[in-house]
Amino acid sequence: MNAGMLFTHWIAPARNRRSANTLALALPLAMAMAAIGWRVAGPIAAIAITTVSLAVALAVARRQAARFDRHWLVRTLDANRPELEDSSALLFTDDAPLSPLQSLQRGRIAARLDQGAPQDLISGWSTRTLLGLSLLAAIVITAALLWPRAGEGPPTLTPSSEGLPARPGIPRLVAQNLRIIPPAYTGLLVRDSASLDARVPQGSRLEWTLRFDPQASAPRLLMLAGEPMALHPDGANWIASRSTDAAFLYRVDPASGRGATPPLHRIDAIADAPPQVKALSDSLTMVKSGQRNWSPAFAATDDYGVAASARLRVTLAIGEGENVTFSEREIPVSGSGPVRDRRFAPRLDFSTFGFVAGGDMVVQLIVRDNRSPSPQEVRGPSLILRWPSPKAPESSGLTGMVNTTLPAYFRSQRQIIIDIEKLLKDKRSLTPDRYLSRSASIGGDQQILRVRYSQFLGGENEGAPELPTADGEAHSDGDGHDHGPPVARQNVFGEKEDVLAEFGHPHDESPASSLDPETRAILKQAVDEMWQSERELKTGHPDAALPYAYKALRFIKEVQQATRIFLSRVGPELPPIDASRRMTGKREGLGSRVLPVAPIEGDDGPAAAAWRALGDGPGAIRGPIALGALEGWTRANATRLPDALALNGAIDTVRSDPACLPCRAKLRALLWTAMERTARPARRRPADAAGARYLDAIGGAP
Repeated sequence: MNAGMLFTHWIAPARNRRSANTLALALPLAMAMAAIGWRVAGPIAAIAITTVSLAVALAVARRQAARFDRHWLVRTLDANRPELEDSSALLFTDDAPLSPLQSLQRGRIAARLDQGAPQDLISGWSTRTLLGLSLLAAIVITAALLWPRAGEGPPTLTPSSEGLPARPGIPRLVAQNLRIIPPAYTGLLVRDSASLDARVPQGSRLEWTLRFDPQASAPRLLMLAGEPMALHPDGANWIASRSTDAAFLYRVDPASGRGATPPLHRIDAIADAPPQVKALSDSLTMVKSGQRNWSPAFAATDDYGVAASARLRVTLAIGEGENVTFSEREIPVSGSGPVRDRRFAPRLDFSTFGFVAGGDMVVQLIVRDNRSPSPQEVRGPSLILRWPSPKAPESSGLTGMVNTTLPAYFRSQRQIIIDIEKLLKDKRSLTPDRYLSRSASIGGDQQILRVRYSQFLGGENEGAPELPTADGEAHSDGDGHDHGPPVARQNVFGEKEDVLAEFGHPHDESPASSLDPETRAILKQAVDEMWQSERELKTGHPDAALPYAYKALRFIKEVQQATRIFLSRVGPELPPIDASRRMTGKREGLGSRVLPVAPIEGDDGPAAAAWRALGDGPGAIRGPIALGALEGWTRANATRLPDALALNGAIDTVRSDPACLPCRAKLRALLWTAMERTARPARRRPADAAGARYLDAIGGAP
């Protein structure tokens, strides 16, 4: 056995004993800290504390075991084994050559070493320390388990703040407590509220504990717009519970309508907000030389927590012109950081996705929150990685620019067809409103593409295809255009230029777009088919729009057969000014530009009537007011009102005490903020002294 193996054989038992002793001492401390963490912050905190504690204990154990090295072994053997003659160091040396005398001594003591065992070098257990730590941990764990936590055990009642006078024989509320148990996914702790008004997360469970003096017989919780809740006896107290899905107003009725009316209390249900996704990288990034991967960064935040895993939608657009291929896939990604503010930065390798030069990679992060059930899903902003094509642009000496037939944005017609086919495929799973909305959205994309193609035709195809006649919006004298002198030439039936010369005029001058007549005619047919496709899409008939979209694509492919389109660099050409009409004051031929003012039909009739009745004007009512119509109006407009609960409470207060002037003033103020506003021009300020003198000088009244 060489020196290395001999050293390992003799040192291993001592190291194992020291590691086990260290872990045994750390285990009671870890359990005590885990119990405290579980009691204070829940099971997740307990698991985290246990994991960290054991990791620290293992690190300390390894560090303690590392102290048992060669020097310790030699020192211990020489101290405990006299027969080794203080020469045990010779047994564990392999790297240095030994002298003849050292070799002789090593051989003499090698046989004596086997007279003992490695277990003789093991140190004892730290029994007293281990017992002390175990006893201390047991005390801490017991105290943590028995220590009352907020929201557990019987609640502590606080004096009531109803403010009602005591009347003989009529029960009244004297002590109260409201326990709020939030949903588990929020991670919020159970809490007790001394007030009966509270703001709680939506879905929380509320538990009322009330005490009356004298003892009530059948107390209830009266909901302002709902069924009353009965309270159940629990010793000297009365209890009730319910879940909170929406905000509500209620009052505690201890005596079934006898005595004074108790005040209203309000519970607001705070809805779980959807997560927010923000892009930390630039919206458009260009691929750098030698780059082989991309790591887009996103930040996702939520009020209660973002799910640790998300999905990344990756869309690739490879190719140029109409020969573009699209592919889409979703991959799972993991986030890091706190649960309420996670960071997502996946690494995307170009080779894995087939991303090459001349393409775009568009990524979009899809995250969910921790709401249970039905987590909310949100799509973040899109980030684009562009890899320019290595092909250099052509140039010439012309005063202009030479482009390929179709610019980059002309590649969208094929994508419109893909979107239409996908919409038709998903029709059964969509609601009619969603189906119509998506169809109209694709129609908007078709309109944008049609307008861009119309630029090559001088903008003549901004609307529906026009007939070559004077019907519809024909041009006439005085319409603001320069028509020039009449054309005196022999017309050829069916020739486009002759028809335009006779019935209208072309807006696209030859310097603006030098398309040859054949290419121009094909492009106009493509634009006409786009218009038909757009019309069907916006009216909710994508199945009827699909043939027109295919025809437009076919015409575009024909236009691609052309070799060049020369676009001249020209500025705006405004119609010439008619100098003969300037400074003459003649208004013949001018149309009125005054827009008719349509009256706005208001829907605040009951609110306006109640507002006038509560005021000081001639229509005011000093006594009780009929508030039934106002309550119906409030229910019908609850979604748009700034605070429908406050308005309902004010209505109930005025109904209970019509003579309360502050209550009437409060209701009137709430009605003023609830009614719709109609924009009106501000009244002009009265003229000051200087203005009055000016108006008097010009003959106007101040």
